[in-house]
Parts: sequence; structure tokens; C-alpha cells
Amino acid sequence: MVKKVEYQVLRTIDKVEIRKYPKLLLASVSDLSDNDAFSLLFNYISGSNQKDQKVDMTAPVLTSEKIEMTAPVFSSKSKMSFVMPAKFTIHNIPKPSNPNVKIEELPAAKLAVIRFKGYARQKDVNKYKNALLNVLAQNNIKTEGEPVLMRYNSPFAPGFIRRNEIGIKVVDG
Repeated sequence: MVKKVEYQVLRTIDKVEIRKYPKLLLASVSDLSDNDAFSLLFNYISGSNQKDQKVDMTAPVLTSEKIEMTAPVFSSKSKMSFVMPAKFTIHNIPKPSNPNVKIEELPAAKLAVIRFKGYARQKDVNKYKNALLNVLAQNNIKTEGEPVLMRYNSPFAPGFIRRNEIGIKVVDG
């Protein structure tokens, strides 16, 4: 069973949770297709690193999402990241063998998150992203950065059991 990132729910507004996340360590790949990025990251945790060490899979898998109408505010890069197990730090994580895989630390943060089931098709992602941003705007909650798609299940899991979330960093709320 895949370990999930722990978080604390601070409050709920409609179907949106405001969560506090700890500092996270990520293995990330930018500007590749989802399939190519997933393959590189999976190879990394399968032992394609300088220590030939397997790294446990942790959910969710993070993918950046673009919002065209606010493109000057949000990054235009596409990125996929695997969250590394909490036992690792930036100092003891196995170094990637592939230069496309980057290790990065995210500071602790508050995220607003909305959950949905099924396949993360672009129309569904857009629907829930808009719903999330609308709830935040209606409640005068300011955001920072770009939304991320968080997928919790294997690509082989059937749609009816898949858990997905859209999250965005909040600066108040």
C-alpha cells in the first residue's frame, strides 16, 4: 500500500478543505509529457539513482496545471513530481542518475483543496479547478502560485476508485 502525505484540515468551506501541509521533498521532472515524466520518476524510485536504492512510492503524484486567463501570474511550465517519503531529507535522498530528475524541497504551506473521483480528464480537471477558484474568490481567500493536480492512485486503477484533488496555495484563510 502506498503511503500518503499527512496533512491537517484547518477548515472546510463547501467542498473545499483548507489544509496545512508539512515541508515536502519532491523528485520532479519538467516540460515532458505525463507518460515520459512518470516513467523517469518511476525509474528514479525503482533504483535508477546514484545509490541504486529503491524509494517507496508516496501519494499523491503532483502535476502543475495552467490557467490561461491568469497566465502572467502563474508559471507556464508543466511539471510532475513524486513526493518522497518523510524519512528522507535534501541531504540523504539518493541523487538522481538522470539530469532531468530534480530534487526540491517545498516549505510547509496551507493549500485549498477540492477532491474528485474518476479519471483526471482535462475537462474534469478544469471543472474542479474553476469550482475551487470560485469558492476561494467568493470567500475572499487569496492564493499564490499555480494550481496542482494531485493523483493518489496507480495509472492502472479503475476510474471508479481513483482519488484526485486540485490544490492551490493560500496566503490567508
